[in-house]
Amino acid sequence: MDPWGSLARLSPAEMRALQNAKLRRFINHYIYPFSPHYRKLFDDHKIDPKSIRTVDDLRRIPFTSKLDLIDDSSGTPRYRDYILQPDKEKIKKSWPAGKLIGLAACSAFRGKEYVESTLSHEFRPVFMTFTTGTTNKPVPFIYTNHDIANLHTSGARMLDLFEIPKTDRIINMFPFAPHLAFWQVVFGGLAACTLCLSTGGGRVLGTEGNINAINRMQPSMILGVPSYVYHLLREAREKKCDFSFIKKIVLGAARVTQGFKLKLAELLEGMGGHDINVFGTYGFTESRCAWAESPTALDESSGYYLYPDKEIFEIIDPKTGEVKKEGEDGEIVYTSIDSRGSAVIRYRTGDFVKGGITYAPDKNSRLHVPRLSSDITRLSDVKDLQLSKVKGALINLSNFSAIFEGIAGVDEWQIEIRKKDDDPYEVDHLAIYLCAKNGVDREKLNYEIKEKILGAMEITPNSIEYIGMDEMVKRLELETANKEKRILDKRPKI
Repeated sequence: MDPWGSLARLSPAEMRALQNAKLRRFINHYIYPFSPHYRKLFDDHKIDPKSIRTVDDLRRIPFTSKLDLIDDSSGTPRYRDYILQPDKEKIKKSWPAGKLIGLAACSAFRGKEYVESTLSHEFRPVFMTFTTGTTNKPVPFIYTNHDIANLHTSGARMLDLFEIPKTDRIINMFPFAPHLAFWQVVFGGLAACTLCLSTGGGRVLGTEGNINAINRMQPSMILGVPSYVYHLLREAREKKCDFSFIKKIVLGAARVTQGFKLKLAELLEGMGGHDINVFGTYGFTESRCAWAESPTALDESSGYYLYPDKEIFEIIDPKTGEVKKEGEDGEIVYTSIDSRGSAVIRYRTGDFVKGGITYAPDKNSRLHVPRLSSDITRLSDVKDLQLSKVKGALINLSNFSAIFEGIAGVDEWQIEIRKKDDDPYEVDHLAIYLCAKNGVDREKLNYEIKEKILGAMEITPNSIEYIGMDEMVKRLELETANKEKRILDKRPKI
């Protein structure tokens, strides 16, 4: 049985004691004995695994990053070294006497087949998801049945946070792919015994098919990639659909601003909706689970509720690696304490969070588990695009999302960076493609856009072009790609 309820009643000191105990066990009974990568790492740095006894001791272990997971220069896959690889000798040498005696007893009374089946359930690879491969070749992460059970658990906890009764229906519109977001919803729905239809998003049923499915099933909650959910709701409003039965929207696989939540709620209200909640989620392939917000006002965020019995989060200074204090900004570092299959410890996500982690009870929820601030900039997804020099100024291109999502007159947008006259040695040309809402004064809208971009990034767009929604959908690849093509950098590399 999932101890989610009892976890919420633990004090911070009790939670830390639980994590210390699980960390010690995980490092000494699983990571050091069975992980080729971490055994070598510990040996190379002369780290005695028995010396890692508390969360504070993690500081002695070097970080792992995405670069450590990609193939080496000769093409040899490194991801395999992160898969736990036990055998009979390693188990006999590394596991405590009590656990070995238990296995021996099971073998004597239930047979060797039972013991082998038990170990296979814990360690045999049965499933995998992949990183998106935005900047490198996709990297697989392996699950055993133990990890699948954890995926069930995290999914059920998320639906509990969303306050979804078992009698409700939900529609999963994440793209059908070997990626975490889709499968987290699938396994979460199964674990929570909630009727869930997975449509595969725009690429499988198409937007018309998804709208028809929603009309027929009348779910209380829909889930998907932010841009596609927005596109679908806008299309449904144009068709004058009644979506008053939808009470909750869950978004994943991309950053969600409070302005964007308000836009979605406005669309639903135009189709009869009321008392609407919009939730963001946070997850990454290497964690093999996701975290969610709880109900709150649309212009607020509860933060993402963490699972202290499954992982340890640290917030560090990206430059020095120093661990930050509660509530301080920094880079998110993840350590699993309950993985089999692929396992990472002190994994630098490349994601920067403002507000860090808080341990204070949430005023909106009965749960007191730690929460991660939702103000996260996901640098690891498109690291070569997020920080870029445009017109001589170093800017964070993710700021465009916050700007456009805060402008009421904008329906859809895309940024294209190219060279003037396509000459690789010419100046940068920043073009904006827009779909505006009906009746908007375009001259005033242009002025507002230019002012906000200039104020936030100290640059000015060269052109603003208004295009039709059909053309915009094709440009963004909303119905064909796993993620929309929001910012295009077409400058040649010289």
